Amino acid sequence: MNRTFLTVIAILLVAGGFVAASSMFTVYQSEQAIVMQFGKPKNVIQEPGLQFKIPFVQDVVYVDKRVLSVSTKREEVVTLDQKRLMVDSFARFRIANPLQYYQSFGNIQIAYQRLETILNSQLRQNLGRQILTNIVSGERSNLMNQIKTQVNAEAQASGIEVVDVRIVRADLPQENSEKVFDRMRSQREQEAKEIRANGAEIAQRIKANADKERTVLLAEAQRDSEILRGTGDGEKNRIFADAFGKDPDFFSFYRSMQAYRESISDDDTSMVLSPDSEFFRFFDQENVNSDNAN
Repeated sequence: MNRTFLTVIAILLVAGGFVAASSMFTVYQSEQAIVMQFGKPKNVIQEPGLQFKIPFVQDVVYVDKRVLSVSTKREEVVTLDQKRLMVDSFARFRIANPLQYYQSFGNIQIAYQRLETILNSQLRQNLGRQILTNIVSGERSNLMNQIKTQVNAEAQASGIEVVDVRIVRADLPQENSEKVFDRMRSQREQEAKEIRANGAEIAQRIKANADKERTVLLAEAQRDSEILRGTGDGEKNRIFADAFGKDPDFFSFYRSMQAYRESISDDDTSMVLSPDSEFFRFFDQENVNSDNAN
């Protein structure tokens, strides 16, 4: 009897523990929960902590509370100026209303697909109304805010709040990129040719100016040298004239000595002159003495 009673008590305790465990659940900081009863939502719990439910009757569906991210596939978009762009984008979102989210999607994979469709649609609409320079320039930030607002307006009805939308890359298609690079290369080559031509023209101008200045400097130097030479010759002649006027005999003797030095300075000099030539008069001792006596 006692053993049976103890067995019953043990079974009741185990059953009670199982029931108690089934009636409790924990909601973590990164989660929010929906209490379901026979497939219908009964309660939404968004605060973390230990919670209770009716065991075997109610179930709990956990919904992520963190900021999530969805990326779009690389899509081709035609801009207002008929430029083709290959666009990669992503959106960050969080589940603001778990009940609306669960009723709209049921699970996160369906939510990803729906958000990707909305994001692609808004990207095409908004980028299709813009020219290429606005998309790749500083206007992109305003454009992203506009797309985020529109995507958020569609997603809010499903309990999702879009936090941010960004374009990862916006590139031209490969064939267009090659054409653009070829055109840019041609433009740079043309600019290089123009720069080289301008440089050659400037170099030729500098060289011509240098040659002109060289010619002018040489002419001025030649002129100054001729003036100096003329002045020196004039001064020399003046000195000679003054010397001749003071002592004609000494001047004649000095000039004759200079003539001797110039004419017979070499060892192989040969001269044929008359003995009584005036050129050798200073070699005639008698003439010299007679002149000195006079």
